[in-house]
Amino acid sequence: MFSKSRLFAFSLLATIASALPAKFSKPELSVDEAFSLFKRAPASVYYNCTVPNTVAITFDDGPYTWTNEIVDTLARYNAKATFFFNGNNYECIYSPENEARLKYAFAAGHQMASHTWAHLDWTTLSPQRLLSEMTLLDDALIKMLGVKPAFVRPPFGKFNEASRDVAAYNGESIVIWDFDSGDSQGSSAQKMETDYQNLAAQKPGNILTLNHETYEATAHRILPFALSALQAQGYSFVTVAECLASNPYQSVTTPQTRD
Repeated sequence: MFSKSRLFAFSLLATIASALPAKFSKPELSVDEAFSLFKRAPASVYYNCTVPNTVAITFDDGPYTWTNEIVDTLARYNAKATFFFNGNNYECIYSPENEARLKYAFAAGHQMASHTWAHLDWTTLSPQRLLSEMTLLDDALIKMLGVKPAFVRPPFGKFNEASRDVAAYNGESIVIWDFDSGDSQGSSAQKMETDYQNLAAQKPGNILTLNHETYEATAHRILPFALSALQAQGYSFVTVAECLASNPYQSVTTPQTRD
């Protein structure tokens, strides 16, 4: 009986081989040979920052209506953040409005990261489908900004051994969080403010927050409140890559022509 990792490697090799010209394919490869080609450590998973006294503010599910306003609010606090973008969740990333929002956040120095294409539960997808969800979003960022993200966040925070293998194959580390604002869970603005105030009072060594830019209360009320409360405790607002002392992108190139 083969392990999940071996089955994944063989399945992925078969997918890649099927897309190659016949002279490049090697149907005689054994499962062990296929596994040896792709064997690697599973993707790293980060729940916390590692650099002391930093806060990584993150936003999921955009780009969306309030992206630019969020960027402007962050600027007032000299804060950098990380945006985990979808390709086609609330809106399509390729729309002229969302392309402009994407470029506005990038030009302001914020980190662009992946939330995959259609916000699907990774644990329900085949390796091939999950890889497609990752690369479709990567391609959008490469075409519009010239960057391939080094970090990905699974929708709903759900992943398993097989999806860690896919993320590793795609060259990305997985980022979760250690503080959830509760906006996507239906928390009231008052509760979110109280939770952020309590977090600031506890003053942990570093913080990795989850927020969603698709909620007006988050953009207009919770974000400035959180930034003010945490800034008063002396934290530095940095990107996920900075809070992990890592590189934000696998590659940086000239933006490409869109389809």
